Order: sequence, then structure tokens, then C-alpha cells
Amino acid sequence: MKYNNLASFRESRQILSLAVPIIIAQLSQTAMGFVDTLMAARYSTEDLAAVALGSGIWLPVMLSLSGVLMAITPTVAQYVGNERLRRTRLIFNQGVLISIIASIIAWLVLRNMAPVLELMEVTGSLKQKTINYLEALSWGVPGMMLYQNCRSYCEGFGKTKPLMKIGIFALLCNIPLNWLLIYGNFGFPELGGEGCGWATTIVMWVMAISAIIYLKTSRHFRHLKLINRPKLQITLLYNLLRIGIPIGFTLLIEVSMFTVIALLIARLGESVIAAHQITLSFTGLVFMIPLSISMALTIRVGQLLGQGSHSDARIAAGTGLVIVCCTAIISCTMISLLSIQITGLYTDKQEIIKLASSLLLIAAIFQIPDGIQVATIGVLRGHKDTEIPLLMVFIAYWVIGLPLGYLLGLTDLLIPAIGAMGFWIGLVIGITVSAILLVLRYRSIRQQCRITEIA
Repeated sequence: MKYNNLASFRESRQILSLAVPIIIAQLSQTAMGFVDTLMAARYSTEDLAAVALGSGIWLPVMLSLSGVLMAITPTVAQYVGNERLRRTRLIFNQGVLISIIASIIAWLVLRNMAPVLELMEVTGSLKQKTINYLEALSWGVPGMMLYQNCRSYCEGFGKTKPLMKIGIFALLCNIPLNWLLIYGNFGFPELGGEGCGWATTIVMWVMAISAIIYLKTSRHFRHLKLINRPKLQITLLYNLLRIGIPIGFTLLIEVSMFTVIALLIARLGESVIAAHQITLSFTGLVFMIPLSISMALTIRVGQLLGQGSHSDARIAAGTGLVIVCCTAIISCTMISLLSIQITGLYTDKQEIIKLASSLLLIAAIFQIPDGIQVATIGVLRGHKDTEIPLLMVFIAYWVIGLPLGYLLGLTDLLIPAIGAMGFWIGLVIGITVSAILLVLRYRSIRQQCRITEIA
């Protein structure tokens, strides 16, 4: 498809104006995990392993449940596009109800993970530290869910700068809280890895309260009177869940694969777990850039479709994919050249540095297909298309990527077992398949929109 250069330039400015604040907010939020990993690593290898295992459990739970609330963004964006702003208040209220239900589910799951750890042969003090970390995090779940509801709503309006400010503020709170609660400074209890959990819980509530205050006081939202008793609207709730549940499952499929990998390699020792966590932590930080552009694409495409501008939506989608590919090439080059220096930021143990740097070199390879797949998912969500992408991601990750990683990493069926490296090779292949399938799906959706325009 040929794009008008002027229109593409205009769309690139629109996308970046939305994406840059989201990038900063996402980097700030992900940097909290980076800080947790870094500070836990400096405390002890076992506490780092507990945080790694705990993160591998709570992140899939939180992301999948908060993913349901991401349906609010394209829904609100389309209402904003056709100027039905009052209707968005009802969407916000249904999000509050979803947040309450999701909080109860996540709280129960996080506080009952001991059998899972036993099943994966995690025992002794490592098991207890992981449980303590998860139980501390469970009290922050309601705050995280409420924040996600507020965030998705604001993003639907294209108001991303306030979220950036909240993200930066949260990071600034997280660092001293970790310092106090991990190491026991200024008379606070010395909790080690568990202190990361309590620090994160406090920060979650800080973010939720900050977002609620913004919605209540901002001139953009106060006339909508969002902060009130939520009223159940069955049809709206059903529509949100129909869009949001596939998003939640898609996130669960993506992130839980990393969790399963962490649990499967737990038997290989603390050094292997630590190397895997370091690789996952840094690549997760870098991943926030294409993810943020993807979120901006959901907003932009949703608003343009709400206006009935299908051709402009196609231009926005194509422009966003080009931007993501450019950033992915930069990320790939940076990780390849600086893998040893990056791992050195986390630890000074040569065994971990050697393994983690080799994993980072593999991770560098999937930056481009990963960027393409996440950007395409953002475009499809702008179209409210979430069910078929869910199936595609499941096939790519769980039918192809994870089984292949297991064969390469823990068996001698294909080649002599290569441990964690085998799982990361499987990831590269799975993500590449996912990118191809999702691009084909978008091409199908784009063709359907053209037929509708002609008709």
C-alpha cells in the first residue's frame, strides 16, 4: 500500500505525541521491576531468586486480569472519535466493577501458591521467601486494578501525559521504599526480597490514588463526574468483557510462558534462575518502547475508526509499524554490542554474567519480530479484534515456542540439552511465527474495511 508522505508524517507526529508519554510511563513502571531485581541481587542471590520466581507468578496474574481492563481504551477511543463523551462515563463505571472482581481473584491466587512451588520442586528458605514476597504483593492488587481502569480510560481520550507523571512519581517512591524495606535502614525491618513486595504494594496504591485525584480534579474529566457509585450496565459490561477477556488471555499466554520457563529451569540452580531473570528484566525494560507505540496505535486507530476515517486508520497503522521496526533495529544493535556491560549492572559474579550475556545475545534477535507482533496487536485492538489474535498467539507460543524450547533446553532429543539458552531460542521462533500470523490477520481486517467502504 502506498502512503501519502504528508499524511504519514502527520500520523507519525500524532502517534509519537501519544507514545512518548506512554513510553516514559511504561519505562518508569518497568524500571521498578529493574530496581527490585537490582537491589535484591545486591542483598543476596537467594533473595534475587525469590523475587524472580515471585515475579514470574504475580506478573502473569496481574497482567492477564488488568488486560481485561485494556478493553476500555479502544471502546472509549471510538466514543471519543464520534464525540459521545457522556457514554464513556458508563464505560468507566463498568471498569470499576471489573476491577473489584479482578482484585478478589488475584488476591486469592497470590496467597495460595505454595502447592505450585512444591510441585516445581522449590523448597526450603527459597520457597518461604517467595511466598512472603507474593503475600506482600497481594495487598497491592486492588490499587493496581483501580489504577489500570483509570489509565485505560485516560488513554482512550489520548490523555497520556498525566500517566507519565504518575509513573515517574511511582518510580521515585519505589527506590527509597526498597532501600528502607530490603535492607532495614532507618529502623525499618530488614525484609530482603519480601521488602520488594511491600514496596511495590505501597507504590500501587500511590498510583491508584494519584490517578483518581487527577480524574476528579482535571478540567478534561471533572464535568463527567466519574468518581461515584458504579452502576451495573449488563450490555456494556458484556461488550467490555467480550473484548477484554481475549486481551487478558493473550497477555497470560505471552507472560505465563516466561513464568513456566522460570519454573522449569528452577531445578538448574540459582545462578541459572538469576541469569534468566536478568535477561528477562532488561529485555522487558526495552520492550516497553514497542509496547508503548502499540498502545498509542490502539488509541489512534480507535479514534479514527470512531470518526469513520478508515483510510486514515490504515495510514496510522502502517506508520506505526515503520516506527516500531526502526526502534527494534536500534534495540537489537544496542543489546548485541553491550550484553556484557548490561549484565554487569546486575551482578559481579562471572558465572552469572557469562550466562546472562549469552542469553541477551539471543534476546537481541527477537527484537524486530517482537516489535512487529506487538504493534500489530495494538492496531487490531483499535479495531476491537481480539479473539482471533488470541488463538494465533496461543499457537505461536504454546504449540511451537515453548515445546521447542523444552526440547532444546532440557532434553537430548534434538541436540544435547543447552538449558536456559534452549528456551530463549524457542522464544525467538515462537515470536517470529506470532508476528507473521498477526500481520496476516491485519491484512484480512484491512481488506474487510476496504470492502465496507466501497459498499
